[in-house]
Amino acid sequence: MATAAQSNRIDTASVGTLHWVGIALAVITGVIHLFLGVSFITTPLGWSFLIAGVGFLGGVAAMLTNTRRRLVVLLGIPFTAGQIVIWYLVNAPEFSALGIGDKVVQALLIVVLVGLYRR
Repeated sequence: MATAAQSNRIDTASVGTLHWVGIALAVITGVIHLFLGVSFITTPLGWSFLIAGVGFLGGVAAMLTNTRRRLVVLLGIPFTAGQIVIWYLVNAPEFSALGIGDKVVQALLIVVLVGLYRR
């Protein structure tokens, strides 16, 4: 019988290939956001990067501990899409290579999340 303490442990038995792809993509964009947050720590933009990075990595933790995975997937879609829209509005028309690369990762993450949700 599972206890509340056991529910916080990593549960990879039910994590499939598509989950792992999503986890990898979320870790990549989460680390990028944490790096940028630390780089701009003295500005509100820096803090927003840190919050986004924690959001992505928190989603990874929830997936790995099997904590409401379907809900995490569902919430991850607009969260990630919002990151893309905000990035465009803040940076247009001057986009950095890091920013473009991060948005490619996020677009792929959205595709994976939609695939996971439709299962």
